[in-house]
Amino acid sequence: MSQPPAPSRNQLDAQVLRVVRSVLETGSITAAAVALGFSQPAVSQQLARLESRLGMPVIERVGRGVRLTEAGMVLARHSLAVETALDAAAGELAELAGLRSGRVRIAAFPSASAAIVPSVLARMRALHPGIAVTYREAEPPEAVALVRDNSVDLALTFSYPGDVADPHGESAHGLRVTELRREEIRVVLPSHHSAASGAAVDLADLAEEDWIAGCPRCRGHLLELCVRNGFIPRIACETDNVAAVFGLVENGIGVAILPVLAIESVGSRPGVAIRPTTSLDHRTVHAVTASGAERIPALAATLASLAAVVASTRIDSNV
Repeated sequence: MSQPPAPSRNQLDAQVLRVVRSVLETGSITAAAVALGFSQPAVSQQLARLESRLGMPVIERVGRGVRLTEAGMVLARHSLAVETALDAAAGELAELAGLRSGRVRIAAFPSASAAIVPSVLARMRALHPGIAVTYREAEPPEAVALVRDNSVDLALTFSYPGDVADPHGESAHGLRVTELRREEIRVVLPSHHSAASGAAVDLADLAEEDWIAGCPRCRGHLLELCVRNGFIPRIACETDNVAAVFGLVENGIGVAILPVLAIESVGSRPGVAIRPTTSLDHRTVHAVTASGAERIPALAATLASLAAVVASTRIDSNV
């Protein structure tokens, strides 16, 4: 018995790829239709026509929902690259029109939200008022996933040296990751603390202190640094709120480590001392986009604004 002909690119289009990916993300045809602004019968018909053209199923029913077949997963995997290429083409046409329109969606971690993002948004509004720039806050693992899912166009993220859970590893495969800057990690301790009298702090000298930990990845970095210095930190408090960390430290509840961006988002307090570590620990800030997305003029303009803001953002060596 002869085999059906292999599928060709003429049997595919961007709209049906978007439908397949929406089914993957939502888990049902009805939810996919709502997300895309279509009727449920219209989505069902598009999928049926696709399966007829391909000669193989794209979805299969599971209980009250549906899931993608292996063929469906292949299409979903390529949908982001296709959409990015189409956005690039549309963007180049917009560039010919003088960047009078466009859309860029940004995600960033909390301390970048305070220190970098507002300046980027203001610069874009001043230089490119026709480009609509939206923003949402997300920690690096979620932000990378949002780029991969085409829920945002640009993510500001960070990584620590030797981080085994670095979100820029396998989860960012196929994406474009650009290093923006390095920022040092500082020790935050009460101003009357004996370790505050020196130019830098050896973390081993704080082995008996109570510690204040932050987000899961920052907590993991704290544990890694302390273990490297010969002790396991006694964590008394956990908060992502930098101002709260300062308040806890100022009142003698514990000590902490924070990156410079986070510290500068709050400012200084008279009861708090900020010192570098003797090992000059740091983290790296990145920009993450889909591969090839820098060809989209609206996003290229945003990346240029981001680079200008990062270059001009003050990193006080005395912080």
